[in-house]
Amino acid sequence: MTKFRYLTAGESHGQGLTVIVEGMPAGLEITEQYIENQMSRRQKGYGSGGRMKIEQDRANIRSGVRHGRSLGSPIAMWIQNRDFANWTDAMSIADVGDGVDKKVYTKVVPGHADFPGALKYAQHDLRNVLERASARETAARVAAGSIARRLLEEIGIVIHSRVVATGDQDGAKIDPENVDWSFVEESEVRASDSDADSRFKAAIDKSKKERTTIGGTFEVVAFGSPVGLGSHVHWDRKLDGRIAQAMMSINAVKGVEIGNGFANTRKPGREVQDVIEYDPNDLRRFRQISNHAGGIEGGMSNGNPIVVHVAIKPIATMTKPLPSVDINTGQLVDAQYNRSDICQVARACPVGESMLALVLVDGLLEKFGGDSLNEIKRNYTNYVESHQAFGNPE
Repeated sequence: MTKFRYLTAGESHGQGLTVIVEGMPAGLEITEQYIENQMSRRQKGYGSGGRMKIEQDRANIRSGVRHGRSLGSPIAMWIQNRDFANWTDAMSIADVGDGVDKKVYTKVVPGHADFPGALKYAQHDLRNVLERASARETAARVAAGSIARRLLEEIGIVIHSRVVATGDQDGAKIDPENVDWSFVEESEVRASDSDADSRFKAAIDKSKKERTTIGGTFEVVAFGSPVGLGSHVHWDRKLDGRIAQAMMSINAVKGVEIGNGFANTRKPGREVQDVIEYDPNDLRRFRQISNHAGGIEGGMSNGNPIVVHVAIKPIATMTKPLPSVDINTGQLVDAQYNRSDICQVARACPVGESMLALVLVDGLLEKFGGDSLNEIKRNYTNYVESHQAFGNPE
């Protein structure tokens, strides 16, 4: 079986985004409508910028699927950038010569990729950095993650996400298994209760009025993961490490914890460890009476819901720019303003879901790998049945 991987290409205001997903088994039902439904969730969110009024993201499958099912070959997708119509000269592949507005950008935005990127790649036009560094690229990740998510559904793994804090406003402390996820999907700020919905919106409105931006924390949860994804034997095979890296790769993310990671540091050990008891009704033959570890122990999934909290900072671009410098002259200037969100926390949730789905599919294929969906399902079923050899008291 081919190793699972995915690649994206494209710039924010270029012609579009290319996605290639390799290693998916044959026989998986995939439709463009399913992918579009997931991508549309990334475009929703209170405090979103004007770009969302322009783009209506749709991934056109170009290869790897025939008659609605995967072939086992690489799946290629194309996502058109509608805004490219306004950038044909500025983002032209060919040299358009002088006398054309190339939208050259030299004013550094503090907190953005443009400053280190300009020095690293020796670019005097910051647009050559920001176009790829833009969160527009996450549309391609959601497209790839949608395909991963379809495979997970075949095994019974379901992923949800919600915003748990916006700025200094915290949502209600609700266990993920008790969240009304249909309410979350209807909430523009992906809150899990009406009180938090109102407070999150008020915080975003306040930031907009003050011409600044606001960040927050969101939670991504995977239900139904089997025991044993990932491994303890090498650092780069640990599932929690792979999840953390994936989440940290999302634009503006600055912190990741698994389960109650930070809160656990303030408690004695006896209040932190998840006690195990025998349970013949559980597929694992055992169960934990709590889930402080967030579904991962020793770098491996333990069968409980995988819970990830992600901290995302306020967007760097603001309508009231910070003082900055020109990258070429060093002259003091106001930072460049580019159209952007006031708050991107809710919109980041589907991206976080996609990144978790991509990591879990990688672990799933590593554990139960096969060239067809039926082969993977047989491997999975045999593995679950093997648990019956454990925990049989006389």
